[in-house]
Amino acid sequence: MLALATAAPGRWGAIFRRVGLRDVLLMFGFAILNIIVSMSVGALLQTFGTVTANAGVAGAADLEGARLASYFAKVGLQMLGEELITILPFLALLWYLHAKVGLSRNAAVLAAWLLSAIAFGLLHLPTYDWNVVQCLVVIGSARLVLTWAYVSTKNIWVSTGAHIINDWTLISMTVFVAPLAAAA
Repeated sequence: MLALATAAPGRWGAIFRRVGLRDVLLMFGFAILNIIVSMSVGALLQTFGTVTANAGVAGAADLEGARLASYFAKVGLQMLGEELITILPFLALLWYLHAKVGLSRNAAVLAAWLLSAIAFGLLHLPTYDWNVVQCLVVIGSARLVLTWAYVSTKNIWVSTGAHIINDWTLISMTVFVAPLAAAA
């Protein structure tokens, strides 16, 4: 955030736009799209190789009450952090590729979109037991959808909201639905 404030004095808050009903609907729409993309790519990858479970999410199934509520709150805050560590480099790459390298705006957006998704995927290597293919393909694909939420709205709250809804839904499936399926 300090780098953004330095690079865009007086304009650093531009990525934090007011949230209206349309934005909330877009959060849900992008979250649903992200779940569909992630599940589809994950299922496809699983047929050709292995995927590694997120141990933190799996461990949430053992939590109850206040500890579970605290876990959901922590995940929500973490998603804002993940959006910042993706969108800020995306914007920096976009500016550099367009202003300094001379790529057209569309080419710069596409390149920054892909490069920031790769970096985001690689940041998840420890979470997924260093499964490079899973991180680049599954997590990277999910990141493309979430960055699209930002690009289409210019509002980090929309991509953050979509990210939170996505992760809370997947965690809820692990915590609440999976035990019911196992009992049946």
